[in-house]
Amino acid sequence: MRTFGGFKLGEEFFYGEVRGDEVHVLENAYWIDIEPTGEVTKLSLVEVALPVTPSKLVAVGLNYADHIAEMKRTPLGTPLIWFKAPSSLLPHNGTIAIAFPEHQTDFEVELAVMIGATTKNVSVEHALEHVYGYTIAEDISDRDLQKSEKQFGRCKSFDTYTPVGPFVHTDLDVSDLPITLRQNGEVKQQARTSQMIYSVAEIVSFASQSITLAPGDLILTGTPSGVGPIRAGDELEARIGEWSPLCNSVGFAR
Repeated sequence: MRTFGGFKLGEEFFYGEVRGDEVHVLENAYWIDIEPTGEVTKLSLVEVALPVTPSKLVAVGLNYADHIAEMKRTPLGTPLIWFKAPSSLLPHNGTIAIAFPEHQTDFEVELAVMIGATTKNVSVEHALEHVYGYTIAEDISDRDLQKSEKQFGRCKSFDTYTPVGPFVHTDLDVSDLPITLRQNGEVKQQARTSQMIYSVAEIVSFASQSITLAPGDLILTGTPSGVGPIRAGDELEARIGEWSPLCNSVGFAR
């Protein structure tokens, strides 16, 4: 497994490869090429920034049977997809700003897939060849708007409503990994990626039908059961497998 991310040192932003407690600085975005500059810094000395800059965020809903049941929905027979605004991205240790405090706003932990090559109409059999790597994401959701507007784009696209990171991991099998979300230290969501109704390959293939996926694009693959409301002051910790956890606090939009 290799690990990549985006980092800040002072005002300087750069992409790098994480090796133990070191960050090896790269010439370009890692999904373009892995060309080190030769500069190495300590991970403890840098700020972890967004590891991705996708042209689009594709989200998948109703991909765990228990979540379908808790949302009182029925399976559709195909993946349910919609788009989230890239401006909703939030890095590790960032603060989720609740847009409407009077609304129920829920957490949802998800495995996110990063596309590594231009992808259109790819078959399930070849879909994983187009995947660069994986990261942790949360799909923060305003349930009041989701119910009243009958669509998912706006209620899940407010600024800060897509925490992602802290890193992107490559060269690994994600078909059966534990996925967990803790709210203020208490486990709220706990499942395995093997419980997904549609696999990563099936989702990538489906999303690519007549829609061109570009290198760097991100696909959120759905959340397991246990979703619940967030409140100002909360601390969220999302984990997948043995990866570094994605941690975020909660506040209000100003």
